[in-house]
Amino acid sequence: MLLVTGITGHSGRYFLKELIKNKYEGDIRCIVRETSDTSMIDSSGLKIEKVIGDLEDQDFINKAMVGVETVMHIYNIHHSPKIVQAVIKNNVKRAILVHTTGIYSNFKDASQEYKNIEQKISELTKEYQYSTNIIILRPSMIYGDMCDSNMSKFIKMVDKFPIMPVINRGNSLIQPVNARDLGKIFFIALMSSRELAGKAYDISGDKPIMMIDVFKLISHELNKKTIFVSVPLSLGVFMARILKTITIGKINYIEKVQRMAENRSYSHNDATNDFEYNPIPFEDGIKIEVEEYLQE
Repeated sequence: MLLVTGITGHSGRYFLKELIKNKYEGDIRCIVRETSDTSMIDSSGLKIEKVIGDLEDQDFINKAMVGVETVMHIYNIHHSPKIVQAVIKNNVKRAILVHTTGIYSNFKDASQEYKNIEQKISELTKEYQYSTNIIILRPSMIYGDMCDSNMSKFIKMVDKFPIMPVINRGNSLIQPVNARDLGKIFFIALMSSRELAGKAYDISGDKPIMMIDVFKLISHELNKKTIFVSVPLSLGVFMARILKTITIGKINYIEKVQRMAENRSYSHNDATNDFEYNPIPFEDGIKIEVEEYLQE
C-alpha cells in the first residue's frame, strides 16, 4: 500500500499524472481534505482509496498508516515529524519526504524551523533505532503553471507594469524547478529499488539563471517592452517595512524582498546520479506557463 499526502496540490497533481501515465498497479491511499478537488483522482483509473482527515491529528495519521509499506509525503514539511512518528509506529518500510531548499536561506525566518524539523526526524530514527529507508527531496522554487505561487505572480506583474523594479540589478541567481519535473522524480524515487536511507537530494531546475533574465524572458514571451529599474536592497526592505507598518502587519513582504537579493541556486547532481534526473530548461518551462496565462 502506498500512502500519499498532498496529491491534489500543485506538484502532487503532476505526481498523480505520472502514476496514471505509468499505469501504477499498486493500492494507493490518499489523504485529502473535505474541500479538496478529487476529480482527477476519481477519473484516474487507479486503485485509490481516499481518506479525509487532518494531518495535525497524530491519531488520524497513525490509523491512516495501517497496512502501508511506502509513504510519499508531499504536503507541507511541518507535518513531517508526525508522519515519521506514524511511520515508525506502524513499521512502514519506506518514506519519501518532500521538503524545501528554503532550509539554506540566510534571510528566511522559517529556515531554522526547517532545520529543526529535519533534526527532529534524525533524532526520531536514532531514538527508535529505526531502519526505515527515509529519504528527503528538497525542491527549489517551484513553477510550471498558473497554480504556482512564484512565477505566476511575476508573469502578472510584468504583464501589468511597463516599468518594473528589480532588487540589486536583478543579479541574484535562482534555479526554479518545474512541477512536471517534480512529478517525474517523485515517481522515479518511488519506484527506485536502491537503498538510499538517510539521503537528502536538492531538486533544482536545469541551470542557474539571474532574476533579471527571468523577467526579460517573461517580458519577451508576453511580447512586452518592459523597463527594468534597479532598486538597492536597503531601499526595497525600507519600503516593505513601511508597507507592513501601514497595513498593521497584514502585508509583510520584507522577507520576500530580502530573498530577491539572495542567490538560490542549488546543484542537483546527486539526484541526477541516483535517479537520472534531467529537468527541462527554464526557457521551455516558462514559455508553457506564459502561454497558459495568455489563454486564461
